Amino acid sequence: MTKQALTIALAGNPNSGKTTLFNQLTGANQYIGNWPGVTVEKKEGKLKGHPQVIIQDLPGIYSLSANSLEERIASEQLTQHSPDAIINIVDGTNLERNLYLTMQILEMGIPTVVAINMADMLSRQGAKLDLDKLSKRLGCPVVGISALKGTHINELIAEALKVAKSGQAPKALAYEKDFEKLLSDADAVLGSDLQENQRRYWLTRALENPESLNLKPASLDELSALVKSYEEKEDDDIQSLITFERYALIDQVVEGVRGGKVPDAVSTSDKIDRIVTNRWLALPIFVVVMTLVFGLSVWSAGPGTFLTDWVNESLFGDIIPPAVESLLVNWGVADWLQSLILDGIIAGVGAVLGFLPQMVVLFLVLAFLEGTGYMARVAFIMDRLFRRFGLSGKSFIPMLVGVGCSVPGIMASRTIEEERDRRMTVTVTSFIPCGAKLPIIALIAGALFGGAWWVAPSAYFLGIAAVIISGIILKKTKPFAGPPAPFVMELPPYRWPAVGTVLRSVWERAWSFVRKAGTVILLSSIVIWVLSSLGWENGSFGLVEDVENGLMAKLGGAIAWIFKPLGFGNWRAAVATITGLVAKENVVSTYGVLYGIGEVSEAGEEIWHLLARDFTTVSAYAFLIFNLICVPCFAAIGAIKREMNSARWTWFAIGYQTIFAYVLALVYYQLGTWFTTGAFTVGTVFGIIALVGLLYMIFRRQKDYQKSMVSAAPAK
Repeated sequence: MTKQALTIALAGNPNSGKTTLFNQLTGANQYIGNWPGVTVEKKEGKLKGHPQVIIQDLPGIYSLSANSLEERIASEQLTQHSPDAIINIVDGTNLERNLYLTMQILEMGIPTVVAINMADMLSRQGAKLDLDKLSKRLGCPVVGISALKGTHINELIAEALKVAKSGQAPKALAYEKDFEKLLSDADAVLGSDLQENQRRYWLTRALENPESLNLKPASLDELSALVKSYEEKEDDDIQSLITFERYALIDQVVEGVRGGKVPDAVSTSDKIDRIVTNRWLALPIFVVVMTLVFGLSVWSAGPGTFLTDWVNESLFGDIIPPAVESLLVNWGVADWLQSLILDGIIAGVGAVLGFLPQMVVLFLVLAFLEGTGYMARVAFIMDRLFRRFGLSGKSFIPMLVGVGCSVPGIMASRTIEEERDRRMTVTVTSFIPCGAKLPIIALIAGALFGGAWWVAPSAYFLGIAAVIISGIILKKTKPFAGPPAPFVMELPPYRWPAVGTVLRSVWERAWSFVRKAGTVILLSSIVIWVLSSLGWENGSFGLVEDVENGLMAKLGGAIAWIFKPLGFGNWRAAVATITGLVAKENVVSTYGVLYGIGEVSEAGEEIWHLLARDFTTVSAYAFLIFNLICVPCFAAIGAIKREMNSARWTWFAIGYQTIFAYVLALVYYQLGTWFTTGAFTVGTVFGIIALVGLLYMIFRRQKDYQKSMVSAAPAK
């Protein structure tokens, strides 16, 4: 008989070290899914050394009041799928604030262990916590750990397994007597409305947020009267009163727990933030940092480019293609199948994988910045900028996530409460270049700009500019009008990230890219080779020697006119753009197949030469603009559909992204060509008209839709 697995949930505030602890406990034994009923990513994993123990990583939350999506997910998971134990991670440097969640967890009656994280930081500051005293007052085990360094993790797990197996629940702490009486009276009123399991938690939840529970109308009325009477007596609203009671209880718990040196009022993080988040210096510093991040990844003299050249010239040039070709010849494989494998699969997939080293450099630097705490500051910095244009800093968080992949970035928009802001964020998140777009950037930078370092950063800031312009335009329309959602976030202290955490982040992102290359890109490369190799030649249908006679050339030629005003009206560019809808990496793999000549190393070199022959520098950057801003890949479109939860809004997002990208590329190419060559054509006129229309949408007066709706309402 198989032993039933134990489930241990990790709960804690954002930036308390919860994810770091999760990585320490599970290592590579992690798997990702979605929470039941929502498309928000969850992580679970098997405890290292204990395959029968499942570690569950709950969203970072400040409370279990179910006021936000994260709180609702955590609350439902703990109440409806009760784990065997909870490890509550508490930031020891911010004890009182973190213990607010602890108070609610203890009310649930689930076996709990409190992990006081960042104990090493406290020691360095000369501060001490009496963990034995804290444990007695909380009524549950308390262990001091450092999730970053992995210290005392074994002791923590031993305590968690002990309480999980014993099933011994902590006793909820008692509030002040008047509030305890209110709880008792509410208990009598609600009776069978509330389940017996975790009843104390449900009582406080019913008092502060009765609408979140399925209460009987009569019970709800009686409870409302009870709450109103208490509010009048205390002269405050019930939410504030409950918050006050919990913090009063926390004050009693922590009294006399601290010892040693009192930490400095101004920490090292505060001193750094005086510069990094300075009103005037924050944006210039951000620009410099992101320029270095993206510039380093495609810099011609950088490590990423050096490794990319080695992969293309050696691995996919001198090693793999000759070896595969030799095997195919020795096995007597047909010429057409050899062409499919060499010119289709290896040329297409190899063209994409060749950029993997540059992507690894990008992922490595981004993971380092995330680990230090700087990327949290970026959201705070961008809130200042975005708020001027109708967006909230909350909208930038999905965009930060989307730098790795647009799909989780779009999904992260679910945490935005305001529906109009959430829809706008979903629409514009993919404007920020994701990892899949880096090969396109690197290809254009190498082929047309000599590997110039500035191309990649300019693409990133182009995405931000597109978001800002869209914010201005959309906020002046009725569906998106209104003030941006308020943005409050806690800035974690600066710290050196754990090497294992950084490498794990890089591995997850890089492996996702490789996995896509081995599936979606592989299939796409085969389809592209088949369509480009079959056609009519010399009066008969079959394999063609000249790719210009293939079906792909005919299909591309039929739609190439659409892109001619943007400067890339040749059939190869049209085909690459369309196949990019499946996956953005397909843009590069398509060129790898269409320009492929047997061996990928030669194809890699000749792609740049032939691409430079098909483009000017102006048309190449217009091609880049369109492919970065237009509709994302199919997977991202699916995420947009799920988050919009509406076919109409999904089509709006797709239409807006495509039209906006077309207008930007049109304006850039037509005016850029005019300025660089002096040629004034009909296309230039359309470019000027498009620019005037864009400027009108940006600078037109904001209409007060709320006022117009009030004036349109019938008089009573």
